[in-house]
Amino acid sequence: MSAATVAGALAAARQSIPIVEARLLLRHALGASAAWLEAHRDDLLPRSAAEAFAALVERRACGEPVAYLLGFREFYGREFSVTPDVLIPRPETELLVEIGQKIVGTPGVLPAGRAGDTASLLDLGTGSGCVAITLALELPQARVSAADISAAALAVARANATLLGADVSFVESDWLACFGGRRFDLIVSNPPYVAAGDPHLSEGDLRFEPPSALACGADGLDAIRRIVADASRHLEAGGWLLLEHGYDQADAMRELLAAAGFADIEQHRDLAGIVRVSGGRLTKYQEALN
Repeated sequence: MSAATVAGALAAARQSIPIVEARLLLRHALGASAAWLEAHRDDLLPRSAAEAFAALVERRACGEPVAYLLGFREFYGREFSVTPDVLIPRPETELLVEIGQKIVGTPGVLPAGRAGDTASLLDLGTGSGCVAITLALELPQARVSAADISAAALAVARANATLLGADVSFVESDWLACFGGRRFDLIVSNPPYVAAGDPHLSEGDLRFEPPSALACGADGLDAIRRIVADASRHLEAGGWLLLEHGYDQADAMRELLAAAGFADIEQHRDLAGIVRVSGGRLTKYQEALN
């Protein structure tokens, strides 16, 4: 079968990349659906599409992430634009959104007068904006802000918010440094938490993602320590802090939250059974100290 047909191009590509990825890349090159691809297996590829597909296959074979090649990644049922300036959204981070929604939406969890959809939320290290934008869309009456130190990442996040119709206020900030005396009912973050020098950083997709969004400190906890230490000055009494973290950091997270005066500490497992999100509530006593 000629490599100039749809089926032939896929057969050739599968010699160097998985067939699932090849199908995604060919659909992208053609601007076609999965159904169209299946129904037109014997169609000849236009030269422009064949050349574009070959280039994409070569780049993927060299390790470049599919999400960057396609320019998007699905998160919580929506497509988010991604570039090498932002971390690629991952399924496990959806847990952060789910727990945040539960905290905001469950009566009595947040302090009286600030519970429900009218709560104020902040996403730190927003990257593509997937967490902040999803929370804004799922909780349409909430006041959602998002911060990132990277102007390039914020440009991606703003574009995603516009595309998806989400009302999010974006701020260029080194974590909480630019928020002055502002306080929130819920602060969430998926900060860098991989240890510097971890061998995984030189493997797979991680090689192409922004290092500052992945690793932070000898044990991976430097950014988390800073967020936990500063959060009490930016949370309402009774407000919550939620953080995604590494598979082996659950004990350290509990200790950090407790030492900072957080109560009702909760730890949540992802679909793989790994403790992936930890958080706690700021007590009135701790708030008064700040």
